[in-house]
Amino acid sequence: MQSEELIGRLAAGLRPVRRAWHPALATAAWATAAGLVIAAGVAWFGMRPDLASRLRQGQELVALAMAAATGLLASFAAFQLALPDRDRRWALLPLPAALAWLATMGWGCLQDLTRFGPEALRLTTSFSCLGFIVGFSLPLTLAILWLARHAAWLRPEPVAALGGLSAAALASVGLALVHHLDAAAMVLVWHGLSVLLVTVLARAAGPLLMRAEA
Repeated sequence: MQSEELIGRLAAGLRPVRRAWHPALATAAWATAAGLVIAAGVAWFGMRPDLASRLRQGQELVALAMAAATGLLASFAAFQLALPDRDRRWALLPLPAALAWLATMGWGCLQDLTRFGPEALRLTTSFSCLGFIVGFSLPLTLAILWLARHAAWLRPEPVAALGGLSAAALASVGLALVHHLDAAAMVLVWHGLSVLLVTVLARAAGPLLMRAEA
């Protein structure tokens, strides 16, 4: 076999490799798409009537800001880890914002406990919260997995988990704009449970979806 023939056979059917998006550009595109989806949800369900007064108190504004920061930083970290030459420690990027978000909700629980006593910690079901966050997170998670599908054979698990965390955190922001839970403990449990569920599901199923799309 001639060298030219061998090279021709090896090269047959090859497709050019597309350059991956820069993480900042991918994050901007993702944030725009997520913002439009959340805005559509808020327009459909309607803004909370007490939102302005709650935001003036400061604590809920901080919680919303930390949830949004968690979502954006998690998406940026996911796109960083989707590149083969990036350090795995990028996965820690959203951790400070997530801890601050959790601390803000925990502080609200302590304040309610001081004002209302043990009654403030009484939990009831709120499957509407779970349904909102999970329902909005699923299409958003699929979108970020599609954008990061080039990581299918590199680091699919952390990329998928960060994508799920990003989607769930931003969906939680949308929920806080349309629905208010009376007790901070309810917010902590139902928002936290929903975000955790989406993150775990994304980590479990995300790699398979990314490989199917790659």
